[in-house]
Amino acid sequence: MSEYFHGVMDVSASALSAERQRMNLIANNIANASTTRGADGKPYKRKYAVFSTVLDREMQTSADGSPVKEKGVRVDRVVTDDSPYLRVYDPNHPDADANGYVEYPNVNVLEEMVDLVAASRAYEANTAVMKITKGMLTRALEILRF
Repeated sequence: MSEYFHGVMDVSASALSAERQRMNLIANNIANASTTRGADGKPYKRKYAVFSTVLDREMQTSADGSPVKEKGVRVDRVVTDDSPYLRVYDPNHPDADANGYVEYPNVNVLEEMVDLVAASRAYEANTAVMKITKGMLTRALEILRF
């Protein structure tokens, strides 16, 4: 029974970590929504996380030599969005081209906010699962104690 509770906690903990990484990427996208010139001289490109599931895959061995199994979800990779930049006519901008157009990042702040709300809700849901699982385990221990 204890293994079941640990499995649930492992899955929720991995989801919390993945959603935190997703929220960090979204925050970075929003912070750079107006960055017209980065270190490479080009506008910022939106980044997003791609999740993958991990089902009972043996990762490494623990201190006692037994295999450690990983369950849940993780950020498989961070992808740079290759959609085109937003071109805005602003001839007075220092980064304007010869025709007066400025290339802005391919970040839509409204879409990022929607993604942030979804990530936040997923984070909250996994926190609730962990609290409920902890409560169930505590109650099971109380029952066994009597």
